[in-house]
Amino acid sequence: MPHSQSQDHRLFHRIAHDAPASVAQGSATLKARIIDLSLKGCMLELDDGVNLDADGEFLIEIRLSDEMRITMEARLIHQQGSRAGFKCAHIDIDSISTLRRLVELNLGDPNLLDRDLEALASSH
Repeated sequence: MPHSQSQDHRLFHRIAHDAPASVAQGSATLKARIIDLSLKGCMLELDDGVNLDADGEFLIEIRLSDEMRITMEARLIHQQGSRAGFKCAHIDIDSISTLRRLVELNLGDPNLLDRDLEALASSH
């Protein structure tokens, strides 16, 4: 059975992670919190009343610690209330390595991570 677009997003295991983040588009930068992450994108909690412009890309920076950050260029997929879902459009090698390790540690099963990596490779 072929995968529909709505089924594709479920190919990636999401991990709950509470960390500060920032979302920048143009000269505007907003503070946010991570709700969950996957190899394909993230869900953020924004301040109430913030409506994002769906056009163009956003620069998302997730601060895991003072030394560890994940930075990605992403597109807004949906926003409902204060929650916004983003799909990763580009991520640098250091950030994807950090994200991969974070997902691996949280999944606890290397086979699940391998499936996510295979799905990521086939989606590009």
